[in-house]
Amino acid sequence: MDREALYRDPYPLYARARAAPGLTFVEELDAWLVARHADVREVLGRPDDFSSKGALRPDVLPGPAAFAELAAVPGNAPVVLSTDGEAHARYRRPLNRGLSPAKVTAALPFIQATAGELVASFAKAGDVEWMAAYARPLPAAVIGHLLGLDPADVPGAIQAGNRAEDLLFTPMPEERQVAAAREVAALRRSLDAHAARSRTQDNLTGELSRGLAPGPGEPTPEQRDEIVANTQNVMLAGHLTTTALLGTVVHRLLRERRQWELLCGRPELAGAAVEEAARFEAPVQGFRRTVTRPLELAGTALGEGDAVFVSFGSAGRDEAVFERPDEFDIAREPARHLSFGHGVHGCPGALLAREQLRITLELLVRELPGLRLAGEDVVMAATLIHRAPEELFLAW
Repeated sequence: MDREALYRDPYPLYARARAAPGLTFVEELDAWLVARHADVREVLGRPDDFSSKGALRPDVLPGPAAFAELAAVPGNAPVVLSTDGEAHARYRRPLNRGLSPAKVTAALPFIQATAGELVASFAKAGDVEWMAAYARPLPAAVIGHLLGLDPADVPGAIQAGNRAEDLLFTPMPEERQVAAAREVAALRRSLDAHAARSRTQDNLTGELSRGLAPGPGEPTPEQRDEIVANTQNVMLAGHLTTTALLGTVVHRLLRERRQWELLCGRPELAGAAVEEAARFEAPVQGFRRTVTRPLELAGTALGEGDAVFVSFGSAGRDEAVFERPDEFDIAREPARHLSFGHGVHGCPGALLAREQLRITLELLVRELPGLRLAGEDVVMAATLIHRAPEELFLAW
């Protein structure tokens, strides 16, 4: 199997790996696949044995010309996703404050108003491409709002953030790499200036700026690197995961028509539908971990430096935990999925994502109960980072 085919449909491989004894080495991932729910939970609960360094290994490495563009600007420090121990805790604390339940609650009126405006913008048309019209703009606007960005700057910032992902996961000729790197460099300069303005402000950027550069003085160059890198990271993570789930939950509800009709009849199941979508199609299919000492996992001997791919997507389909795991059923008995992670690296923005999804489903049931898929051919993006339909055409 080539890498693109695996990324578009990893579930057959997951099933084989869960059924096989021990762990399965996957050439396309260059890592041991951790596929069973219990094993995924164990790895996530043992950060000292399974380091997060290199959690997201690039598929491609940009050339020196692109690297030179990025080296000249702040933002080259590690981020919360790929650090361990005290560094991880230090990066995590301001995120926990800036994405606390109180901060998410305070953002609900903005989320509701933005969601309503987006739906109103296409409701009279009778059809829409959901990903472009709603699933991408809503989370982008919301994370921009929490970061304190000017709304007019958010689309450009999100686009530049996406170029950063392209640099690491999309093969490109050198001239396109350099163009993408220049976009990212411009974004980092903008975030650096925004962080300086935000040090006294009550927003997520302010939390990061104060948390990573405490004290009254100006941040050092190293501190600015950390602030910009982690601000860019939360901006990217803050919209990609939610965008993916907004695509998945609507796709699955409408593909299994009885599920949509059930939700329309029982809107109180919106929260359950969110959890089922996360279980069924984990938006981030998994992260890499690096083994820090010789050990055994699921009967497989691993050495220091070995890589494992911890699959949230496979854990969500584990027959040992979920009945009928390959069926999408919003009325199933709740069971604890791992799609938002577990332990010290659990997603700090999980509540924010859940609220955007809940608000969206309640809005759609109320405003567009006749919603249906406008085509059967839905192609999933060739990525394990934010699993979602590339396009999703709807009508009503």
